[in-house]
Amino acid sequence: MHISEGVLSPAVLGAGAALTAVGTAIGLKQVDYEAIPRVSILSATFFVASLIHVPIGPSSVHLLLNGLMGLLLGWAAFPAVLIGLFLQVLLFQFGGFTVLGVNTFNVAAPAVLCFYIFRDVLRQEGTLAVVASFACGFCTVLLTALFTALSLMFTGEGFLTVARLVVLAHIPVMIIEGLFTMFVFFYLVKVRPEMLEKIYA
Repeated sequence: MHISEGVLSPAVLGAGAALTAVGTAIGLKQVDYEAIPRVSILSATFFVASLIHVPIGPSSVHLLLNGLMGLLLGWAAFPAVLIGLFLQVLLFQFGGFTVLGVNTFNVAAPAVLCFYIFRDVLRQEGTLAVVASFACGFCTVLLTALFTALSLMFTGEGFLTVARLVVLAHIPVMIIEGLFTMFVFFYLVKVRPEMLEKIYA
């Protein structure tokens, strides 16, 4: 969900950069040597998944997979998303360097929030875990769309219509990501439960 350069106000850009710096610092502290491959793989997956996007005004619609990143990485989702977005800016000029902080926060913060919101429920078995895993994928995209909309709205009321469109356009993505997160979560529970150590710690 890239916001283009030249759209946001300096205040929003500064706030996004500061929040991303804090989140990335916390995430890096939690990344030990054994977690580096996992962070790298998920960062690469995010990079590829979000390459295919449909422009909508100053933003765009594309897959995020930040619900899954939140479940597997926790706070480490911040550096993983930051690296993925940085490479997209560097290689394909998606978004821009000045909006890198805001774009990173809008994607990574919902991943961390939903990790803490749904972590305890995901430890349960049966229907509760199914609903929670779907909700995690769904809600991370919903929150990312809302954060993106708020970033635009705080810049100026002229973006109100576009902000609403950003949220509405992502409803199909919310459903897709909810189902994807649910299937991957239960697959990992069966074959690689050690990858879910953040949840069961």
